[in-house]
Amino acid sequence: MKPNEITGIIIDTSIDIHRRLGPGLLESVYQAILAYELRKRGLKVETEVPIPVVWEQVKLDIGFRADLIVESVVIVELKSIEALADVHKKILLTHLRLADKRLGLLINFGTELLKDGIHRVVNNLEEDLTQRRGERREEKESS
Repeated sequence: MKPNEITGIIIDTSIDIHRRLGPGLLESVYQAILAYELRKRGLKVETEVPIPVVWEQVKLDIGFRADLIVESVVIVELKSIEALADVHKKILLTHLRLADKRLGLLINFGTELLKDGIHRVVNNLEEDLTQRRGERREEKESS
């Protein structure tokens, strides 16, 4: 299964959960239900995965815990807060780099409309590079 297909299933499932439960529950509730629902759909889901950090050849066993890793490809970080800060996306990007993963989803179940709380974060994906080149081209043209 391709990464975009996996993220599509994760997003659709998250929207369904949010429609049925709404905002306001603990992050751990959404995490447990999302993991359960994704497994029902046949996806391999790991929860609370410890990711080590290596510093000057010293391995620190727990740098962070990924909320979900789906199909060993997508890191899913969940929040249940009123609004995300820009730093949340940067944190997920750092997690992707440390885990050597290319694709992550940041999903905030605390929003009124879940579509407003879903953010895709990429770490050196080919399409990310293409998109950045397009943005640079647009910046030059507008200057």
